Amino acid sequence: MSAAKGKRVYLTWTDEMDCALLAVLVEHHNNGDHAQNGWKPHVYNAAIKNVRDKCNVEITKDNITSRCKTFDKHYEIISKILSQSGFGWDWDNNKLSIDSDDVWNRYVEGNKAAACYKTKVVKNCDAISTIYSTNHGNGEGARTGAEDAQASPEQDGDASPNLPPKRQRTGDAILCMLGDMKTSFNDALKSTEPLPMPQVTPAEILVALQMISDLDRCDMLKSYGKLILNERLFQALMELPMDMRNAWLLMLNEKISN
Repeated sequence: MSAAKGKRVYLTWTDEMDCALLAVLVEHHNNGDHAQNGWKPHVYNAAIKNVRDKCNVEITKDNITSRCKTFDKHYEIISKILSQSGFGWDWDNNKLSIDSDDVWNRYVEGNKAAACYKTKVVKNCDAISTIYSTNHGNGEGARTGAEDAQASPEQDGDASPNLPPKRQRTGDAILCMLGDMKTSFNDALKSTEPLPMPQVTPAEILVALQMISDLDRCDMLKSYGKLILNERLFQALMELPMDMRNAWLLMLNEKISN
């Protein structure tokens, strides 16, 4: 992990280091610990400490920025692939499952950058999805996680008058929504008024559902039918940690069915 004097020093990331880094990023993502242009400084400090404690390796903020670019690229390419027919995610082997070589060859013809992902192993997809699906789903002009990390100022962004409104906490969002979600869903089905243009596409919703490893096909289809009609439900889903999403969707399906 070191180089000769005068040469650039490269860091080799191991699976253990990735897990230590992502554990911190997911925790602080769920806590809303973002400054205006990236993570708050204490998040980088916490990540550096966790990697040091768990892996006995010293990393820097620049190392984190570089690794975030890799995670962001993985999410962008894989989520785009999974939005197409004929693809799935093999959670046991941490790579794409593809219906046939013909399906893959047709896709790669128009997406050359994805060529190396046919057999690429990408671990920690649940954590990567938790962090980056929100960034990519924020609409036109949204910054990616890697761009946020690169542009992050050293000072805490809390004092800036230009900060966007503070994001609603997960618990608050769910409590506000549970009381009226059945009515909202039924009204959406009955309404003859044109629906407002959504900020989240059906393809993005489908990819997010496919990333939930223990969600079976029937429950995925039920959830998809509800989430495409209510963007607020989808936002609440994406605020939850990955290991809570399946249980929440099952509760949602049961509540709306009653």
